[in-house]
Amino acid sequence: MKKDVQISVRTLVEYVYSSGSIDSRFRSQATLLDGTRIHQKIQKTYQERDQKEVYLRIEIPFEDLSFIIDGRCDGLLFKEGEVTIDEIKSFSQTLHSLEGEGYPVHWAQAKMYAYIYSRDHQLPEINVQLTYVHVESEEKKYIKKTFTFEELERFVFDCLKGYAPYAKLQVQHREKRNVSCKEMSFPFPTYREGQRKLAGAVYKTISEGKNLFAKAPTGIGKTISTLYPAVKAMGEGHLNRVFYLTAKTITRTTAEDAFSRMRTSGLCLKTVTITAKDKMCFKEETICQKEHCEFADGYYDRINDAILDILANEQSMTRAVIETYSRKHKVCPFEFSIDLAYAVDAIICDYNYIFDPQVSLKRLFEEQKKSTALLIDESHNLVDRGREMFSAFINKEMFLQLKKDYKGVNKEIYEAASRLNSWFISIKKEHTNQNEFSIRGLDENLYLQLVQFLDAAEDLLKTGASNHLLEAYFKVNNFLKIADLLDEHYKIYGEKQKTDLIVKLFCMDPSKLLKQMGKGYRSKVFFSATLSPLPYYQDILGGQEEDYFLSIPSPFKKEQVDILIKPVSTRYRDRERTKEPLVKMLQSFIKNRPGNYLIFFPSHQYLRSVFEEFKLADPDTNTLLQEAGMSEEEREAFLEAFTPNQKETLLGFAVLGGIFSEGVDLIGDRLNGVVVVGVGLPQVCFERNLIKDYFNTQGKNGYDYAYVYPGMNKVLQAGGRLIRSEDDHGTIILADDRFLQPQYYNLLPQEWREYTII
Repeated sequence: MKKDVQISVRTLVEYVYSSGSIDSRFRSQATLLDGTRIHQKIQKTYQERDQKEVYLRIEIPFEDLSFIIDGRCDGLLFKEGEVTIDEIKSFSQTLHSLEGEGYPVHWAQAKMYAYIYSRDHQLPEINVQLTYVHVESEEKKYIKKTFTFEELERFVFDCLKGYAPYAKLQVQHREKRNVSCKEMSFPFPTYREGQRKLAGAVYKTISEGKNLFAKAPTGIGKTISTLYPAVKAMGEGHLNRVFYLTAKTITRTTAEDAFSRMRTSGLCLKTVTITAKDKMCFKEETICQKEHCEFADGYYDRINDAILDILANEQSMTRAVIETYSRKHKVCPFEFSIDLAYAVDAIICDYNYIFDPQVSLKRLFEEQKKSTALLIDESHNLVDRGREMFSAFINKEMFLQLKKDYKGVNKEIYEAASRLNSWFISIKKEHTNQNEFSIRGLDENLYLQLVQFLDAAEDLLKTGASNHLLEAYFKVNNFLKIADLLDEHYKIYGEKQKTDLIVKLFCMDPSKLLKQMGKGYRSKVFFSATLSPLPYYQDILGGQEEDYFLSIPSPFKKEQVDILIKPVSTRYRDRERTKEPLVKMLQSFIKNRPGNYLIFFPSHQYLRSVFEEFKLADPDTNTLLQEAGMSEEEREAFLEAFTPNQKETLLGFAVLGGIFSEGVDLIGDRLNGVVVVGVGLPQVCFERNLIKDYFNTQGKNGYDYAYVYPGMNKVLQAGGRLIRSEDDHGTIILADDRFLQPQYYNLLPQEWREYTII
């Protein structure tokens, strides 16, 4: 019996027919948003008999497989007894830059549709048309050819011959994978308290195709408790792919370790970890053009062999493994990892590969999404990351510099940059006495000037240009893409910084776009130890009424941690006055309870100020200081200093919400206590006040949304560094009188609410 292989037309032809070099910084294809708009506009010009978005499907036996190939062709045109398959492609580059008679991969896609239709309708020949459309000008270029049925059939079987080795490998693997997923037991002797409940909720959520918001305490093993049920759901046929999304490198390693442990229990499952391009690039400078990089030049000529090789020999495709195979096959390691994401069972990556409209993996089609689950680790981080992904800015200095650089060198760039610099000058004059100010709407004249700048930059970038121009090109391109998303969730504002002026499209509420980017996936599981209050996170992360909620109490005994509150004011106006009492409190505490402690402050400035005061009062105690912009080696050295059973006290001074307040495991006597100075409120600023005012108009508590909830989340994350296992004991000191106020006290975990005032 032949094994079925279900595959979309586009996936098949992209595997077989993509060739040449990659230029992932400067692609010809337009974005998905532009493409949809262009398609709809062209389809409205079709005649009455013509059809759009025609679903086509065919089953073809080939060797020992049966290929079920389907997809939707853009247009089916009927004129004078002839049938034409129309394939629409939108371009951001000018159409005169289109090479020859179109791209082979586009012809391949259209010819595949033509074969399916002509076989179904027994046509001896059929027309195939590529319709290329420029995104901005909507200029069109039509390329039309006629193919006989025999020509199309030869083409289709050539495609299947090229794809079959990969298909056989995947079919064999998935059979093994599904059996191993079904048979695998939980990879630990027992469940920790709360683990079974979380795992059960995740499985139920995925099996029913729902979403889940889960607050689960630090230390219970959230990674394995979400991945294990997802893998079991895969074995039961509910899923075909899992994304484990994280904000930090250290949690990606935790996910890799969880998969490794499940493999020791018999799991056969392929994973890939996607690492940022700049970290993976083999070259000193990341320029993804064939003239600059031999790993980009001819990438698609070598990538299929590389994919077959790594899939046949590896299950865990970590950064190190990918780099080894990339050098072997001479392919770009970053692009290699992206292509592998469409071939493996589980992907470990940053949030942006799903939620960022500029970066997301756009080749995941709707049918594939329906069998894919998103596990979103440390989901509280997605709030500000979402705002960041959906916001964009441009600034005056960028255009002033380009004006200077290209004067007498390139007339088009010089004039475009000059016009934009002048626009910024006019805005500055309108707001002479304001450093920050709202802008009512996006000036149509500005939009036009930015488009003209992009056109001029594109022409020059084809022949090579400065990194400064390339950076400006991407910044402007991103700005215009975000401009298409503007609605009531946004505020446009200007900010003066010395001689510079920044204009920003600021997303105050990311919920709508997070929901939109996550649409179509079978399940989304948002989980964190600090997803509190849950209604706030459901609202801000784009949740719905029918979503599931879960809040698991801490499995650790309240006797494991002492909560002390020092009612001192850490408000900005009082910090100088209360610095001395803070230092004396620290000295008194470590004298009575020597050990290893982390002390968290709401800002680098406050941190350094108290640190210097402490060193003057107590020069002998060992201290460490978190510096801004620490390298990975410096971070590791900071943490490695926290060794168990030290004879002398060690104080690590760090920043709330920084690199040492999340995702850090200092188990046992490596950490004896945590001191949190302040309630973590973000610094009062123009942006935070925009958020506050926006949510006030929505009938919600804007101050809580903008300041209190984000601040207290940092407090909870920092305190969560202390108790990581059943054997951990220690002390948490909360240094601020506001912790005694209901607004803040009620946000503390239940196990922190029995406290002693010192």
